[in-house]
Formats: sequence, C-alpha cells, structure tokens
Amino acid sequence: MKRLPDTLQEGRHEPMGSHARDGGVNFAVFSDHAQRIELCLFDADGVRELRRYPLHGPHDGVFHGFLLDASPGLVYGLRAHGPYAPEQGHRFNRAKLLLDPAAREIVGAFRWREEHYGHTLGHPDGHRSLDARDNAALALKARVAPPDTHFAPHGGPRLSPAQMVLYEVHVKGFSQQHPGIPAELRGTYAGLAHPAALAHFKALGVTTLSLLPVQYHLDEPALAARGASNYWGYNTLGFFCPDPGLAQRRDDPSAVAAEFRRMVATLHAHGLEVVLDVVYNHTPEAGETGPTLSFRGLDNASWYRLDPEDRSRCENLTGCGNTVNVAHPRITQFVLDSLRYWVQEMGVDGFRFDLAPVLGRTRHGFDSHAAFFTALRQDPVLARVHLIAEPWDAGYDGYQVGRFPGRFMEWNDKFRDTVRCYWLGPESGKSVGRGELARRFTASSDLFHHGQRRPSASVNFIAVHDGFTLADLVSYSGKHNLANGENNRDGRDHEPCANFGVEGPTDDDEINALRLRVRRAMMATLVLAQGTPMLCAGDEFGNSQQGNNNAYCQNNRVGWLDWAHGAQPDERAFQAFVAELIALRRSEPALRHDRWFRPATPVRGGTGLPSGERSLSWHTPSGREMTVADWHDNTQHAFSCQILGSTSDAPEPRLLLAFNPETEATAFALPPGLWQVAIDSSGEHASGTALPAVATVDVPARALMVLRSAVP
Repeated sequence: MKRLPDTLQEGRHEPMGSHARDGGVNFAVFSDHAQRIELCLFDADGVRELRRYPLHGPHDGVFHGFLLDASPGLVYGLRAHGPYAPEQGHRFNRAKLLLDPAAREIVGAFRWREEHYGHTLGHPDGHRSLDARDNAALALKARVAPPDTHFAPHGGPRLSPAQMVLYEVHVKGFSQQHPGIPAELRGTYAGLAHPAALAHFKALGVTTLSLLPVQYHLDEPALAARGASNYWGYNTLGFFCPDPGLAQRRDDPSAVAAEFRRMVATLHAHGLEVVLDVVYNHTPEAGETGPTLSFRGLDNASWYRLDPEDRSRCENLTGCGNTVNVAHPRITQFVLDSLRYWVQEMGVDGFRFDLAPVLGRTRHGFDSHAAFFTALRQDPVLARVHLIAEPWDAGYDGYQVGRFPGRFMEWNDKFRDTVRCYWLGPESGKSVGRGELARRFTASSDLFHHGQRRPSASVNFIAVHDGFTLADLVSYSGKHNLANGENNRDGRDHEPCANFGVEGPTDDDEINALRLRVRRAMMATLVLAQGTPMLCAGDEFGNSQQGNNNAYCQNNRVGWLDWAHGAQPDERAFQAFVAELIALRRSEPALRHDRWFRPATPVRGGTGLPSGERSLSWHTPSGREMTVADWHDNTQHAFSCQILGSTSDAPEPRLLLAFNPETEATAFALPPGLWQVAIDSSGEHASGTALPAVATVDVPARALMVLRSAVP
C-alpha cells in the first residue's frame, strides 16, 4: 500500500459512497445533523486502524473528501460527531465505527456484541445513556470496490406484464437439495443459473424469477443467540451488496458481485427475467434500544421516522422496530441510487418492494402521490423495469391494495384467500360465493380498474414464502411453527386451509387423491385467471414445509425445496400439469388479456367488439346468464364464464371455463357448436378431446374445465 497522504482534499458531493477516480478515491456521505464526520482507514484485514481524516463539509448535507493515490481495496469506516440527545432524535456516538450506507463491498465477520450499541445496555436510563466503548475491532467495514470495466449487463427479455409468469424463489432453497446441481454450487447464485435449474424453469414455462432478498443482511440478535438465522433475508444492511452467504467465495466481495452478475447474465441468455425482493422499509438497527451500526450513528433523526410525541422513540410501522424515513429527500435519493445500481451494474429487471406503503408514507399517512413515487416513475433508468408492491405494512392505515400509482403491480391477497376458500369449500370454515370468485378471477376490478391501470396490475397468487405452501394448505388445518422457537405465536393465524380428515401426511389414498384434485383446481384457477400469475417455488411438485407457515428461520430441510418428493410419479405428473396450464395461457390470448373485459353484447354476424377487445359473460350450469339473485344464492357454487373476442374482422375461438367446486360432478349446458377440451384440472378428460355434439357436459367434482370452440 502506498504511503497515505497527510491531508484529505475536498471531494465531490456525489455520488454517495466511495468511488475510485482520477488517481484516487472520492468519499461522500450524507448527514443533516452531524457536526463532523471522520474517515477511518484500516489495513487490508480491517483490524488495525491506520489513519483518520476529517471529511470536508457539510455542503448541502453532504460530507466529502478526495484521497489522492488511494485505490480500490482500501478498507474504511466512518465516525460521526454530534450530540447524543435522544429526546431530540440524535444518537451520535464517536466511539462507534459506522458502515458507509452506500458501501459497494463489505468486509468482516459480524458478531453481536454489546459494543455495537450506542447506549449502555442495562443502564437505569435505558437507551438514553451513552456507551463510550469503541467497537472498531468488531465492526463491519466498507471496502472501495474496483470499477467494473468488463461487465455489460446482458439485455433481458423486456417482457410486458401480460407476458409474465412470476416464480418466487429463494436462491439457496431452490438448489440446496437439487440432485442435478453439483454439491459445490448448491445454495449459490451459480447454482440458480446451472443448466439443471435452467431446464426446470424452461420446462415449467415461467418467465420471471422473483428472488427473495439477496442484498447483504444480518441475522437478528435473538436468532443468533439461539444459533438460528434469518433464512429469508428480510433484514438488509448493505443495500448495494449481494449477500455473500449465497455465493461460492463468501470472503471476497468482488467475487460475490461477479458471481451474481454471471447468474443474471446466464438467466437473461435463456430468456428469463430477474426481479429482486428489496427491503427499504427498515434496517437491522431495530428500535431505539437497537444497535448503532450505520444509519443511526450518521443521522438517526433523518434516516428514521420518529414518534412525533417522543422523538427518542422510533415509529414502528414495519414490526421490526424502526421505519426508514423515505420521505426525506436524501433517503429518497439513497433508495433510487440503490435501485439504479442493481439495474445498471447488476443487470436486474425489476423489484418487489417489501412492505411498500412505507415508501409512500408522509406525515399524513400513505400518499400514492408521495415524492418517492414521483421520483421513481420519472427516473429514466428505472422506467424500463418492473415495479411490484407488497401493498401493506404493519402500521395504521397500512392496507393499501389497489392504491399504488402508475405501472405498479401489486400482490393481491384477496385473490389468494378467495381462491383457497372457494376450492376448499366448507372444510376451510369460510364461505365464498360465486360473485367473489368471479371478481377475483377477472383481475379484481373493484381494486384495480381505475385511472389507467390494467388487469396485469393484480399479481395473483395462492401461496408465497410467508404462509402455507400449496401442498400444506390442503394437508393441515392449522400452523405448526414450534420449530421457529416462538411457541407457535408467529405466522398467520386462521389462514384458509383444510386437512380433509387427517392432519399432515397420510397413507390414505382417498384423502391424498382429494388433496391432489383440489391442488390442481387451485393451480388452474391461478394460472388461467386474468392478471399476472405468481407461483411459489416448489408448489409445482408438492413441496411441503411440514405445516410451518412462517419458515423465515428454517435454513434447513424445512425451508429447502424437497426435490426427492418432487420425483414421485404423482408429483411429476402434477408438474407436467402446471407446465400445460402455463402453455395454455401462453397460447390463448384471451387468457392473458390485459384490458378490462366488456359485457357480452351479441351482434348479428359478428362479435360487435372493436379490434383487440373481448367480452365476458357468466352463466349458471343450466346455461342461463347469471342474475342478481344467482350471484347472491349461497347454496350454489358451480358456474361458468364465456370469453369472446376479436383481433380483426374474424372472431377468435370462444372459451368456456366451467367451475365446479361441488363434491359431485355437475352437468353444464353447452352453447351451440363443436367444443373440445382445452384442459380439465381433474384429469378425467384428456386435453384436446373433442366433445360429441351434445347439449351438456359433465364437469367432474372439484374441477375447473376449459373448453374451446371455433364457432363464434
């Protein structure tokens, strides 16, 4: 290492973080309230402190400096000087070495120690008493990243929402037990891009991988104390760093980033998109009694939302102790900088925002026109990526399904619960009528049909990472989360589910056949519904979490996909069925129609529809169009819909979708013409089977049947 200069020159106030340029390294960090910030340099191992420099500034809230002759690989931390005045929201403590929020590389092995806390633990004054112990030897540190001059992101497929089939997947969980992936690659970014993984994605027909968090995260202290981990990763500390725990060379941040980039490039080369689950709503610093690792020590009053009645306390709108104050202009900038980094430097195709209402919270609650959304929507880099919201958080007025702006897509939990209850029937303990299913099947127009929003805004799902798997929701009547160490208090209570007579696995062939039939009906409803379908990885082959509906800390066989189970004949057939459903959706424009259906208005000699439009009508099994009384008849559950469309002067084939959740087969009247089976979720009618010229067809019990006719 070259001899360090005696002084730090003034630097540029942007970009934030550390960046090699012009024969040195520029540093820039934000703080509205710090009186002074020091740059602390360390040896390559991050153990011995070599030098401290006061940064210049602040200029418009930014401290900065330029270190001549410095180069990538330099290890550093920050110390912020200012008042320790919790009652004013300030928690500066110069004894605490702080991680640069914009660090591109993070070095060190983190362990929870009392020295990481800015206040004295166990003191009678609690978090109001400063802890003066130095934590530098224990703290994570930033390392100046090399400029990557060799990587150019491979252009992704750039799919429209109407073309997407999302697949929510955990990087490690997918490959950890996959027999076709070499042991040394299992659980890694490289494993997700292995030919065996690619073959599975392509055979299934999914288009877009939605990865559970891959940014650098910490395990919560309570989990670490009992030897557990935050397997899902919803506890981000490094918002510009891929998590090393998912890489082959975990001790080299540059190698971790390179492996992530190769994964994205490989997936792109095979026509697959990559969406990241991102957590900009809270940090691992938790509430006011939490540690001082980075943001809190640099400017607690700016980075976090504080209780207006007591600024010594954090607002907890996330259930994780703190809430990131995205309404602050510099925090908005930070989030946008991070998003752009993952698009431009890592090549990803979009983001799913965890607890997304936090991003739009102002002093007056959630605002769909909040400054962050305005900045996000006009950003030229982010204009080309997918934006998906988890439209609820843990605070007041936190449920905001249908209220996100512009081209946001949103997880639709109403679809999940409605479809489950409809097909589970009385066994779920909840009743769902035909009207509610029809509304959810047609993209929940009550939630999304406003402004210029399209049906694809509704991200439909039946199971995701939090909650029962598809196989478990037909095998258990309640959650079994004791393994999480919280006495079964965690996870969603009263989640719609049914065991059909036996709790958990059984050798009863009749029960297993019934469970499989209901799974098939649910999966057909999901894939064929209007909107954007999202599958949970493993649901295509009956993956189970043993009844655990909150496997956030199960970094073991409970949380990893069970490929051995997926190899069983029934599950291989189920996977083929899911692939057939996705292929049907892809081949039938009416099943991925991204405009709102028009009411059916038959016109002599044609459809009466403008080009590109489609109509839909609902019918009782007898063939009569549904009336208001029919919609409110809770004793009947079977019904059908007909879809008719026109993309030119010639009409498209009609589709008839018959829903029969009853325990017996139900006869459905057929409109005039010749019909063939496009798919039967029960498997009793083979796809492509031409029906004789009869007036009715028997739709099997607990089944969704799709018929196709070439006659308008």
